[in-house]
Amino acid sequence: MTSPRPIRVLVVDDSALARQAITQALSGDPEIEVVGVAPDAYVAREKILQLSPDMITLDLEMPRMDGLTFLRILQQHHPLPVLVVSSLTPQGSAKAMEALEAGAVDVLGKPNGSQTLGELAYQLAFHVKAVARSRRITSLARPAGSTVAPPREPLPSSPIAPRRIVLIGASTGGVEALRYLLPRLPSGLPPIAVVQHIPAQFSRIMADNLAKLCAFEVREATDGEELRYGLCLIAPGNHHLALVPSPRGYRTRLTQSPPIHHCRPAVDVLFRSGAEHAGRNAVGLLMTGMGSDGARGLLAMRQAGARTLAQDEESCVVFGMPQAAIKVGAVDRVANLQALPQVLLQTLAEPITP
Repeated sequence: MTSPRPIRVLVVDDSALARQAITQALSGDPEIEVVGVAPDAYVAREKILQLSPDMITLDLEMPRMDGLTFLRILQQHHPLPVLVVSSLTPQGSAKAMEALEAGAVDVLGKPNGSQTLGELAYQLAFHVKAVARSRRITSLARPAGSTVAPPREPLPSSPIAPRRIVLIGASTGGVEALRYLLPRLPSGLPPIAVVQHIPAQFSRIMADNLAKLCAFEVREATDGEELRYGLCLIAPGNHHLALVPSPRGYRTRLTQSPPIHHCRPAVDVLFRSGAEHAGRNAVGLLMTGMGSDGARGLLAMRQAGARTLAQDEESCVVFGMPQAAIKVGAVDRVANLQALPQVLLQTLAEPITP
């Protein structure tokens, strides 16, 4: 039996050191082959035509033509899966958000001196494999940079129990999935806590972007704050987010304990804390992403009496995480992303069984 063909990657970056670091980090994985490198968009265009890579890694700050412009041209004329590997300063993170809107599948911070080669190799290889396996979802696209809120679902007519809470986990493709889901929810909902696998510098930009679109407050979580109605908190990159009980409901706890599934934040940390402290008052939702993070935590939530949802394969960029949860029996209901706003509200309005 022949082994599968390696994922063919073109590395596009104006920095020779970055090209070398990315190539070296990926070269040890037998499932990946770096077929070429390019210092700018014009060379990249020629190498794409010559080498037919399966995907590219793309820096956003490049001479002659910036990466964001090249990405938009590429997605229009020669669509390829793209992993943005760029310096995630506040300005760079804003550009990375634009890149996701323009069709990039995922974002990763540029290699830095604090990472060992082993850490860098695993992180890059994981993201490359996720991007290479991604599905192009075009039906939910909207103009890049749009801050116009979409139509919102109405609040359920049935009252929502006072200690309800919504916990959401996502990874590859999740930023755009959340940008579809959350703005379609009405104000007046129970607290929402979100773990999205995301670089440390990117989570605040993502939260600020969502805040412009949503009918409720959205921001990056801080440690020890009360989760209240009308508030959605996003786990900061490089910090686990968990619930702890409080007299009025739940508070946040941020930690930098070891990564789980090589992820920090990890969805399993949030979901397991939901199972322990919210039980049947919680609703868990696992969305698009590669790997199995969140599957066991969602199962723990279901076993504790929570209602559990998962995004379906058709609307996932990568079906790995929801599929893993379905396989272990963690999911009550599977729904398409377009139906999830209504399904989530229906689930919140259901009576809590004793």
